[in-house]
Amino acid sequence: MPAAPAQMPSDALAVPSDPAAPPEAHDAAGQAEIDRAEDTAGPRAVAVVDLNTASVADLNRLRGGGAIGRAIVAKRPYTSVDQLLSKRVLSRSVYERIRDQVTVR
Repeated sequence: MPAAPAQMPSDALAVPSDPAAPPEAHDAAGQAEIDRAEDTAGPRAVAVVDLNTASVADLNRLRGGGAIGRAIVAKRPYTSVDQLLSKRVLSRSVYERIRDQVTVR
């Protein structure tokens, strides 16, 4: 009975298609792939938002906040970010997750 052909390791596909090409060619191809990925990437994280002017939707997009927009808008105006705690708008755990993403101008 003939032996089964040896299977190629899965990482064999990671070898460049032209190993004789200079390293600069591989670097340029890699940079081009990074550039394409940046062009097609989804939206970036929400920038720092102002508690007094941001929309409910913007406030709800804060990472780690959940649906907090209505509560924040209801207690406006704010003179500092710390008022999210002193006005009892958010729990301390939610406040800790979003405080670097909000400001008061």
